[in-house]
This record gives sequence, C-alpha cells and structure tokens, in this order.
Amino acid sequence: MIGFFLLGISTRTTNQGGQAAKDIGDLWCRFMDDNILPQIKDRVSDEVHCIYTDYETDHTGPYTAVLGCKVNSLDNVPEGLVSLAVAPGTYVKFTAKSWLPNRVAETWQYIWNKPLNRKYTADFDVYGCSGCNQEDARVEIYVAVE
Repeated sequence: MIGFFLLGISTRTTNQGGQAAKDIGDLWCRFMDDNILPQIKDRVSDEVHCIYTDYETDHTGPYTAVLGCKVNSLDNVPEGLVSLAVAPGTYVKFTAKSWLPNRVAETWQYIWNKPLNRKYTADFDVYGCSGCNQEDARVEIYVAVE
C-alpha cells in the first residue's frame, strides 16, 4: 500500500478496561462538534480515517489514535490539528459490516485474536460514504503486517 499524509485530531489511549471505546468515542464527538472536516483544506477526499499509531508495545498497551482526513501534503497544518505521515507497507484488509461502534469493535476483537505478524506501526479504519446509513455503510480496516 502507498503511504499517505493525514491531518486531524488525536488522543492517547489504551484498550485496557474499555478505555479506548470511551476515548475514541470522545474523539469522534470532538471531530463533529468542533467541525474539524472543513478545517482540513487540502483533503484528498471526505473519507475519515482513524489511525492507530505510536504503540508502546502491542494492542494491549497505550497508543495514539488520530482521527482525520488524507491530505496532499503536510505544508499547511492549521492550529489545533496534528499531522501524520503513514508509511507505505503491507497491510491486511478487514471489513466491519457497519459504522456502528460495536460492529467495528467486534472486528477489532477478531483481529486481536487472529495470528497475524503485526508490525504495530500504523493501523487504520476508513469511514467512507458519508451519506450512507450507519448500519449499511462498511468500514475498511487495514492492519500493518511484516
């Protein structure tokens, strides 16, 4: 897969004790409430990506979640937003059958229990089809592997 640049907002979290569900849910609320999408001027598209990166260990340790959009360059980063370069690499693709948080979480549970040779560099969800019903829309999940 080709690498890409992303602008958005971030939080540090962990999957321990369900903390990530709360923190990433709050990140989505902030993304919507603060109207982040229009602040990302050089968007490649309106697809929203949630990147999981800066893993301390593996999926059981702390990591950073960045919610935003792909951009053409990181030349102009608006105040209050963070930038991220996702390196090219090999990714295994999974699909959650809905945007509903429990469906995405179920897919990640499946991934965590699957014997993959994960790199723990940057994994990400892609939320496309902004006009789709949440229950009908699909979420593509990409996991970096060796």
